[in-house]
Amino acid sequence: MCAQNNYTGHFTRSLHDVMQDVSRRFGVRFKYNVDTIGKKLPYADFRVRPYSLDESLTNICKYFDFNWWKETDHLYKIKPYEYPRRHVEEGAKMIAYLNTLYHNQTQFEARKDSVRKEVRKLLDIDNYMARLVHKKPILSSIRHYDGYTVQNICIETLPGEHVFGSIYSPDTKGKHPLIICPGGHFDQGRYRKDEQQRLGTLARMGAICVDFDLYGWGESELEYGAEAHHTDRAHVIQALNGLVLLNYMWNNRRDVNKKYIGVNGGSGGGTHTILLSVLDDRFTAAAPVVCLASHFDGGCPCESGKPIQLAGGGTCNPELAAFFAPKPMLIVSDGGDWTATVPKLEFPYLQRIYGFYGAGRNIENVHLPEEHHDFGPNKRNAVYHFFIKVFGLDQGKLDESKVTIETQDQLMTHLKGIHRLDLSKLY
Repeated sequence: MCAQNNYTGHFTRSLHDVMQDVSRRFGVRFKYNVDTIGKKLPYADFRVRPYSLDESLTNICKYFDFNWWKETDHLYKIKPYEYPRRHVEEGAKMIAYLNTLYHNQTQFEARKDSVRKEVRKLLDIDNYMARLVHKKPILSSIRHYDGYTVQNICIETLPGEHVFGSIYSPDTKGKHPLIICPGGHFDQGRYRKDEQQRLGTLARMGAICVDFDLYGWGESELEYGAEAHHTDRAHVIQALNGLVLLNYMWNNRRDVNKKYIGVNGGSGGGTHTILLSVLDDRFTAAAPVVCLASHFDGGCPCESGKPIQLAGGGTCNPELAAFFAPKPMLIVSDGGDWTATVPKLEFPYLQRIYGFYGAGRNIENVHLPEEHHDFGPNKRNAVYHFFIKVFGLDQGKLDESKVTIETQDQLMTHLKGIHRLDLSKLY
């Protein structure tokens, strides 16, 4: 240590110059999401490995708490360190580690019980549940369309706080499966066209579907403000809202068939699909879409704001999803986002866990290698056919053109007297 520290100048060079040299050496370009102006790197040239660009970038970036991401073969992005995001190789190591922890159903069940308890504690969900006010919901008039109805719902959850959503129901009598649909970070939130197409079509086929605003989005933004969504409180409130709506539908709707309770969402809504399946045993089928990865926990505080991945000494979303075994689960992935690894990495892991229960047929992966991050027609069709199979929905009613696209104004509750809450007093 003393010898190194006595080297004159510590072989220090400008970070800018070092990165230019690395660019020329390996024939790549860099773009930056960090400030590099004036930064100096000690022992700069010793950090470069002539045989590995990846190792060179790791050695350089870790000094500044930066990280690198490969976007194409010749373009790399330099970003601040992000705890929810890791390299694919790290995800593979995590899966390999998890596979050493259990070799049969008994060992897996013990791990599952322990981790689920820790997730609840780290999320702090039980303290929030204990403070629920249990007031009657505000329901709008029912709007009738071709084979289904829509009704807006607002429930006061915590004192002065509300969840805003809509209920899509079949227009037929009898008991129907229920699907809770947490939202993702797609433009226009739950008011967008493809969200209405999906819920309306599922309702036409025979399922009751309930979606709701993200914390600080849509009508919720009027109450909390948009900045609320970028706090760790979003993580627990969105999970809480999903459970509140499940409880209301379970306890108050006589047309709900309690044997068939599903959960389905895309992107951040897929992350919450997995989380809700961990928090409540009443779910009997789950379909997380374009979200699952061993190397990414979700980049928004509403997905990773609370440190639930520290449960059990370290976990990840594929293990949390595996806790749903042996019940039916569909994983939808694509080649254009972080779920590109699912067929070769996360899905084989899930197949192994489902194999402990002799339920390998209950875990499915629809992978769309040419598609990107969205909830497009092929992804929706995968969801439709999954719930047709597991809930016995009417495939003859699968026709998105029959769904009426409502305006955002129609889907809002318009709660009277709504006022902006002081976020500083909610922590």
